[in-house]
Amino acid sequence: MKQPRIIFVFRIFCFALLFCNVGLLQAQVYPQISGADADVYDLGYDDAGEFNFVRVQFDSYYGGGGFGYGTWSIDFPDADMNFLRGVSRLTNIRVMSDPIVLRFDDEKIFDYPFLYMLEVGQGGGLVMSPKEIENLREYLLRGGFLLIDDFWGQRQWDNFYASFSQVFPDREIIELQPDHEIFHVYYDIDGPQLIPALFRSDEYGEQGIDYASNHAILDDEGRVMVLINWNSDMGDGWEHTYHPAYPTRYANSAYRLGINYLMYSMTH
Repeated sequence: MKQPRIIFVFRIFCFALLFCNVGLLQAQVYPQISGADADVYDLGYDDAGEFNFVRVQFDSYYGGGGFGYGTWSIDFPDADMNFLRGVSRLTNIRVMSDPIVLRFDDEKIFDYPFLYMLEVGQGGGLVMSPKEIENLREYLLRGGFLLIDDFWGQRQWDNFYASFSQVFPDREIIELQPDHEIFHVYYDIDGPQLIPALFRSDEYGEQGIDYASNHAILDDEGRVMVLINWNSDMGDGWEHTYHPAYPTRYANSAYRLGINYLMYSMTH
């Protein structure tokens, strides 16, 4: 089965970047993201060599949230645009400046190797049509990568699981341990990181939760197809990069994790 059109080319591109930068990473100090927009590094590649941030639009059982657009749009577009700036500044990847919004049943998802969605446990959980389920399953098995972010507690997990288990009913969702390579592919990170929302108590996230975990759905070769960032909110870390009340260490963690997930998705 052929891979999505852009995935194979972009994986080769990012794999080369990793080896070009490997000598620098050992001594790399993570810079604070602040101030004006980051430069876009034009490496001479066409659209197949650019990173496009694709946010997934979805329906939930009860709707609501997201400034009138639905829970899928929380933190949009500031989080998406700031992450693109961070990728541009902290890597050699050329990025598109504006995020893209697609649904799972849109054939255009096969042009993009990295999808992002959040708040999948709110409003009773997400609702997917048979076409969305089929398209997402094929996308992931072809080599695509889905990052799921920002949902909290057991009830929201149960809501998410009830819907998402339709995609791969026979595949186990496993918990990733801190030694998994996804935490060490670009930045060396000590496993999942708790990243709270703006104005939450320091060291705590939603519902008083003080821990984060990462779970995954793997393909037959052990590649992470779906990364599930539970009890953590990278989107707020990106969205509030420049907010004076948001702790810099959480914004930094959000970029480090997000870039690791991106690099993993492009090289595996």
